[in-house]
Amino acid sequence: MTARLCLIGIGTGNPEHLTLEAVKAMRAADVILIPRKGADKADLAALRQSICADVLGDDTARLVAFDLPVRDAANLDYRAGVEAWHDAIAACWKQVLDSTLPQGGEAALLVWGDPSLYDSTLRIAARLGLKVRVVPGITSIQALTAAHGMVLNEIGAPFLVTTGRRLREGGWPQGVETLVVMLDGGCAFQTLAPKGVEIWWGAYLGMAAQIILSGTLAEAGPEIIQARKAARAVHGWIMDIYILRWTGAV
Repeated sequence: MTARLCLIGIGTGNPEHLTLEAVKAMRAADVILIPRKGADKADLAALRQSICADVLGDDTARLVAFDLPVRDAANLDYRAGVEAWHDAIAACWKQVLDSTLPQGGEAALLVWGDPSLYDSTLRIAARLGLKVRVVPGITSIQALTAAHGMVLNEIGAPFLVTTGRRLREGGWPQGVETLVVMLDGGCAFQTLAPKGVEIWWGAYLGMAAQIILSGTLAEAGPEIIQARKAARAVHGWIMDIYILRWTGAV
């Protein structure tokens, strides 16, 4: 028999982000896989375990922790480096599934946010050719707009979701006034001319450590850089996201 995967979106760290569908899927899974990403991100594995404890109570014997391979950040070819990393993760998954579900069954993976948005879990699962079920989750975009009490789009206007790498390399994309920037480890907004731009930023969204800042890019940008540096020093890791909007204001 072949193992099956259930990818469960768990939101941005708040256990109350779990949908009823997610709770049912966690309770139905034969095992729940808990990936570990090194000592500096031990909080993330602990948070997954805490979420499982809230849902499963004392029935935690199905939790299976395993170590994830580390991406070679020195690889100058970004895409090739990511592909090699995903291959290594897929091989790791196969080893874990073969050892924990030799007779088949369903393994659940808890995915931050939603598995469809800037997450590669589905791509990695495709390498194994397994049957996959997806349970959608609250995204960091939703958590950010809720934290700031804002509407993402202007009336009848589009917005663009992009990455820090793309913003840094290509600048502000033409034809849109609102950008959602994810996966930005270097504060790419520093490369933009700040005049007429507003920013809404958040880190550790939904968690007890949540931080949010907003304002004009000229004023809030330096504050965000300092807050981000301080928070990373405290926690050893950071997950953040921000929205930029061109207002044209002087």
